Amino acid sequence: MRLTCPLCGERDRREFYYQGAALERPEADDPAAWDSYVHLRENPAGRVRDWWFHEAGCGAWLIVERDTVTHEIYGVELAE
Repeated sequence: MRLTCPLCGERDRREFYYQGAALERPEADDPAAWDSYVHLRENPAGRVRDWWFHEAGCGAWLIVERDTVTHEIYGVELAE
């Protein structure tokens, strides 16, 4: 699998470190939502958004939209 870093260009996946699903943080005053955010994860087959760190490159945090079945990459963007 190859990822295209917005700063470095196309690179092999081994330059990047997977950090998990790119989830939206819940509101600060919702304990039940925080419990789910911290402890519960789905393992979907198909299209997902993940955090990746360009460890062997520029050190940027990226959001990668990809398919977990086909390994197709739909997009890579710098994390805000």
